[in-house]
Amino acid sequence: MLPIFLTTDATTANTTASLLSMIVPFAAVFVIMYFLMIRPQRKKDKQLQDMRSSLEIGDNVTTIGGIVGRVVALKDDTVVLETGTDRNRVRFKRWAVQEVEKLTLE
Repeated sequence: MLPIFLTTDATTANTTASLLSMIVPFAAVFVIMYFLMIRPQRKKDKQLQDMRSSLEIGDNVTTIGGIVGRVVALKDDTVVLETGTDRNRVRFKRWAVQEVEKLTLE
């Protein structure tokens, strides 16, 4: 017959191995999700933030709502766009700017 302390150690080792075999796949899935989903999204968010912070007067922009206009005034968190041939002015939040076409001097 086996001594009791050997049986207890074997049971503890089996429990630890079982716990490890459950944790490792979850950790692997989290690492894969980080590199496939979270990291690229953070990179894209940073690029959008940089683009919005580098707005200048005279840039042509498109908003999230599809309005196209030229930047005529900038404040901390707002942008004033001039749209159409009537030169209507509309004020937007910076986060609403989706795309910027920089003014090029040729």
